[in-house]
Amino acid sequence: VQLQASGGGLVQPGGSLRLSCTASEHMLNLVTVAWFRQAPGKEREGVSCIGSSDSSTMYLDSVKGRFTISRDNAKNTVYLQMNSLKPEDTAVYYCALGLFGTCSSWSAPYSEWGQGTLVTVSS
Repeated sequence: VQLQASGGGLVQPGGSLRLSCTASEHMLNLVTVAWFRQAPGKEREGVSCIGSSDSSTMYLDSVKGRFTISRDNAKNTVYLQMNSLKPEDTAVYYCALGLFGTCSSWSAPYSEWGQGTLVTVSS
């Protein structure tokens, strides 16, 4: 299965973007999907996750209250709605899927990764 992340772009501080993660096979409703990001010169970090078995969610502390992850099973798409964006949110955002039921750890064995979409928050 191949994942594709899209929706990145240039936005001013305080603005919003919605990222989308789609898969080549109709199966995102069966797996846990997470968004990670990597800023220049920094390590990759987990941003948000949605579990397959219980649709539980998990967020990086710095994005809680600003980002929302959701799933549209009919469209085979997982979204990351990002509001009140800050310059420190600038990064390449990747979606990844894991063959486990819940979001428990950012270091869980995510098996497939999308190619990434660049989000730049700047005035």
